[in-house]
Amino acid sequence: MAKKNKQQKLPKLGLLYLDHVLRFFDKSNFRGWPDKIETVVYHWKNDKERFIREVKRKKIDILIGNIPATAYETFREIARELPHVQFIPSMDTQFANKSKENVTRFAWKYDIPVPKTYIFYDRSKAEKFIDSTEFPKIIKKSYGPSNYGGYFVHKVDSAQEAHNLLAQKKYHPVYMQDFVPMEADVRVMLIGHKPVCAFWRRPPEGEWLTNTSQGGSIDYMDVPKELLDLAVKVSKAANAEYWACDIAVGEDGKYRILECATAFAAFPYIRDWIGQYLMWKFSNGRFPLPNMPLYNWEELGKMDSSVLRTLRYITFGKYTPSYDGAYFLDKKRKETVEGEMYLHELDALYPVLDTFTRNKEEWPSEKWNFQDNYGKTLRKVHARSNPKYKEEDESSESAEQKNIIELSEKKVKKLLTSVEGIGKKKAEKIMEKFDTTELVHALETAPEKISEEFSWFKDKFLKRLKEEWAALKNKL
Repeated sequence: MAKKNKQQKLPKLGLLYLDHVLRFFDKSNFRGWPDKIETVVYHWKNDKERFIREVKRKKIDILIGNIPATAYETFREIARELPHVQFIPSMDTQFANKSKENVTRFAWKYDIPVPKTYIFYDRSKAEKFIDSTEFPKIIKKSYGPSNYGGYFVHKVDSAQEAHNLLAQKKYHPVYMQDFVPMEADVRVMLIGHKPVCAFWRRPPEGEWLTNTSQGGSIDYMDVPKELLDLAVKVSKAANAEYWACDIAVGEDGKYRILECATAFAAFPYIRDWIGQYLMWKFSNGRFPLPNMPLYNWEELGKMDSSVLRTLRYITFGKYTPSYDGAYFLDKKRKETVEGEMYLHELDALYPVLDTFTRNKEEWPSEKWNFQDNYGKTLRKVHARSNPKYKEEDESSESAEQKNIIELSEKKVKKLLTSVEGIGKKKAEKIMEKFDTTELVHALETAPEKISEEFSWFKDKFLKRLKEEWAALKNKL
């Protein structure tokens, strides 16, 4: 008699909580999970070592929860101390949670449209920029315990207004964007890279902030497919199990990302869907995926928000041509740039997808934590502070993480003037725009940004500068 196949053992789940921080998930979001779900609470201050011991003692395989900005760098360290624990979302996926600066750097890397942004860690350079730039501008608080509600977003119409604001607010870094007149913005929530909820946020008459806390209004109807496509692109770039984007709809007709993160306000039924999705992911398909039809939010959005806040475990039937309830998908149509499409046809274009597991860090703090690293002297990070990767990956990534390059102004000027056609005056112009740290960062991640800032900086200059930069790095 053949042996009965045993079901594959499920991983041990843990929910990550922090004192004084609202909880996104609880065990009810994982209804049907047969094994005990652990909880671990981080108590701030000097709690890192105790927290690590507790996770190990409870033998947790997967730790689920959002990390607030003020704990993000600590949890990057914790994740390195727990290499066999999978954090959901990963620390790399949560990179954008930390600050608006991180959202911008993420967008620059993946060629995601954002308003033109200027980030200054050197206050004197920010002041010089203010005196030479055009207005209006938007100034935002980039980092801190609360970035919500529009209370840390300011529109300034003159250089004097900008100087006064920064003198009062002491924001660090100075984070500025070109003001983009917009008709509205759209919040899109995604699970497994599929849009599951989207709504317009429109400013009050004569105002520009769309936040509902600032008097903005919302509605759920007729979010364009092309806008949803941008949200999907951003979610995939972040490798996010769940995600939310705020997308500006400019008066010029263009879409631009304003914010994106794994931490967002969501109705309980959406958190249930995320739980179902994660159960499917962790069980290799033993649990079914939730069916979340595209534009379901148009129907659910007809209910009062007080009702939506009480709904749990919502399910939808899947489309079949003969099914009595097919009206919702079969009769309704949407206009897109490709032409008119039935909802069930659109829905098929947005499958729920799994994320992939990275075996190396995309956003290591040694390189990307400008908040704490700016202005520090050149140092070599000890190998023990870096994650251990598989042998095949070490040559490319670990070398990048172990060396933080910081050059003197003299060396930077020498590098720039080594390019034929760039003399002392042009080199000084570049160094007025970028300090040494910013220039090194641009050369490492997005050299094209130098071309964008100077009309005379031709492609041949860029090519030669990249060659000289590669040669210099080999000598360091």
